[in-house]
Amino acid sequence: MCLGLVMGFFITGCERSPIPSVAPDPRLSPVAAMSSAETDGFERALAPREFVFPRDHGPHPEFKVEWWYLVGNLESEDGRRFGYQLTFFRQAAGPEATERASAWSTRQLFMAHFALTDVDGGEFHSWERFSRGAAGLAGAELEPFRVWVDDWQIASQGPGFLPLRLQARDDGINLKLTLDSDKPLVLQGEDGLSRKGATPGNASYYYSYTRLLAEGTVRLGAEEWRVRGSGWLDREWSTGGVEKDQVGWDWFALQLEDGRDLMFYQLRLRDGSIEPLSHGSLVAADGSSRTLALDDVDLEVLRIWRSPRGGEYPARWRLQVPAAGLDLTVEPLLADQELAATFRYWEGAVAVGGRADGRPVAGRGYVELVGYAENG
Repeated sequence: MCLGLVMGFFITGCERSPIPSVAPDPRLSPVAAMSSAETDGFERALAPREFVFPRDHGPHPEFKVEWWYLVGNLESEDGRRFGYQLTFFRQAAGPEATERASAWSTRQLFMAHFALTDVDGGEFHSWERFSRGAAGLAGAELEPFRVWVDDWQIASQGPGFLPLRLQARDDGINLKLTLDSDKPLVLQGEDGLSRKGATPGNASYYYSYTRLLAEGTVRLGAEEWRVRGSGWLDREWSTGGVEKDQVGWDWFALQLEDGRDLMFYQLRLRDGSIEPLSHGSLVAADGSSRTLALDDVDLEVLRIWRSPRGGEYPARWRLQVPAAGLDLTVEPLLADQELAATFRYWEGAVAVGGRADGRPVAGRGYVELVGYAENG
């Protein structure tokens, strides 16, 4: 889901650096950014719409924020396991102007997060970059599709949207992947309208590729592995996404060995309850899908992890979908997969076990946890 760990401030240039250890300003939280009342001049997600592809893979500058979000699990020929995240966020500082004064003039701001989980090495690496969407520093294009910040990018490899090429590197770590679809895309929520709250417009347009086939290379310093595995692509765009009494969210993207994929997110409220409009989807092996309402899913926290940077996160869950015969246990492959970025949050690779219709089932996936740390 990645509801938008987006910029709440203007970036005047391109910054390249590891994620800082200094705690960011707590006022710059993702919930605060997504709760912005500054919606004048932007379109809003008010009702279901017709999606048009490939056009909707590209940017939507008429909306204030959007993101392209890729995560997945990889394994080398000798069994070395990795998780990866590459996410691009666009936020408009104001409605698009009709004319630009210069090539450097823009209202489009970009932020990107790149993370690699070295499961067997027991290490988590993450970085953050910012840029203005001008002068080639960053941007999003439709034909051919490409979104980038500096030399981090996701780009189409042919005339169609798929296959995609992912490329990101920093501090001696280099990830190169080709991703192609094993299933059609899924419209999330109500025909692609994902409502986050009762206020009209507090919603996003949302679709996913829930099972991409990934292959490529991972380089750590002087060592390189050829890898194969999975990918999950989420796309959302919106103007004002969450309610003011929502303090965070838990998002699950799970791929089961029986061919099914499960997305579920819950928005947490200030009083400790869950937003009733929280929802998800269950995608069958043939690509058909059904929407899951909050009441369709039982989620129980079994363990807590305490961050050395402060804050406590759920760290093991029992997730049940009784109507689908699913009783799953979800557990991080590495405890510390926290990005201490401008907005601090946990995003990491997980293992799945349990039973499906009474038979053993395993799987893998990714989980995102926002709002558990003091600054986001």
